Amino acid sequence: MSIWTTVSLLLLLLTGDVFAQSAPASPGQPAHFAGEREIEDSAKQFVGFRFSIQQDQTYTLAELVNLAEEHNPATRVAWQTARAQMAALGVARSELYPTVAAVALSQTNRSEVLFGSQFDRQTVQSFSGALDLNYTIFDFGGRAGRITAARSDLLAANFAFNDTHRKIINEVTEAYDRLLNAAGQVEAARASLRNAQTVQQAAEDRLNNGLATLPDVLEARSAAAQAQYDLQAALGIEKNTRGDLAAALGTRPTDAIRVQPIDQLTIPEALDDSVGQAMDRAFEQRPDLMQHVAEVRKANAGVKEARAAYYPAFSITATPSAQSLYGLQQQLPWAHTADLHGELQLRLNWTLFDGGKRKNNLAQAQAKLRAAEAGVNVTRDNIADEVWKAYSNLETALGQRQAAAALLSAADQSYSAVLESYNDGVRNLLDVTAAQATLANARSADVLARAQVLTSLADLVFETGDSLQSSARSPKP
Repeated sequence: MSIWTTVSLLLLLLTGDVFAQSAPASPGQPAHFAGEREIEDSAKQFVGFRFSIQQDQTYTLAELVNLAEEHNPATRVAWQTARAQMAALGVARSELYPTVAAVALSQTNRSEVLFGSQFDRQTVQSFSGALDLNYTIFDFGGRAGRITAARSDLLAANFAFNDTHRKIINEVTEAYDRLLNAAGQVEAARASLRNAQTVQQAAEDRLNNGLATLPDVLEARSAAAQAQYDLQAALGIEKNTRGDLAAALGTRPTDAIRVQPIDQLTIPEALDDSVGQAMDRAFEQRPDLMQHVAEVRKANAGVKEARAAYYPAFSITATPSAQSLYGLQQQLPWAHTADLHGELQLRLNWTLFDGGKRKNNLAQAQAKLRAAEAGVNVTRDNIADEVWKAYSNLETALGQRQAAAALLSAADQSYSAVLESYNDGVRNLLDVTAAQATLANARSADVLARAQVLTSLADLVFETGDSLQSSARSPKP
């Protein structure tokens, strides 16, 4: 087999898989290609869930938050990112220490040496070992700038990790509050259905006694059917919100998550602090703001490193080497020698002209610093706006909660009075169904108002960063 044949076969083997990965023949059918099954089999190790919900346990919000922080994969992504940045800081710090490399070499050299009028065979066997030490003694802050930048990246990664927890806490809390509202709406719809059935039964009884007309009964049946329809819609929304909460926890949507009913929770009636105090806490606690501050420190380090390039760098290089040689010449015995030698070098490296590279690097670093400082101000203004909106929404929700409670009380009393009057023959069925509809709306509004207070409060806690403080104090399950 010739060398060209061998090379051709090797190229075919190497490129066979490449040419097999072709585009689909047409857009009308799904693609099937080499490696598809392998990827599908590999995906199986990622689709399993790490934990399951206890079906017989009623969870509080704090318990659900702890589960999410432990099992939501987003926390692991941020955690591993921070660990990688910690390793990057170690790489930057390693520049403060010398590098030492060891080299070992064994070599045999056989040749024919011309000696006089003939060639004599000569064999030389060598064994050598060497150390190569390099150390930058002084560089006017270049290494310090890189270390500070890496440390700032680590701080930013840690704050990003905390911000991931803050977002997960808010995601769980938001899903939890929506589930409370959905479950409360289901109970309100069931109560409305019972009221509609009560009105229907009263109309049926009056029809049987000759005191009502068939249109009245049909109207009552229609109202009961509408209440049944509203109940089924509320049940569907509740199922969807349970799936959202399961996704936030990192578990299966099929797991039934039992939570406390909304009427068993304490709903705050007033705010404890002013909007100014809430903003001040946000400026002190928000990890995304601290991330931008860390970026300013990194940019400062970049300016320091760029300025260091204008100055010389002083380094030392030492290369000690030990060598052992064995030689054999034809007609002569073996010869041997060993020696220790090496090199010591002091080096001063100073770039005198680089066509403006250092100048532009410094200008770029200073521009990045100014951009980072402006980024802090932008984030600060956004945080102030977010806290203001969350605070205003909570004030509105508290006011609506009081109004909804008064509306529910009045609608309940009105419904009871109208139904009693209807049974006494004083009011007609239209008055009863109207009162029943008003009561149903009042129940729904009351549940929604209570849930809105909890949602607005959670949003304010999220915007101020208080959720991280409360999460740090809460016990683990």
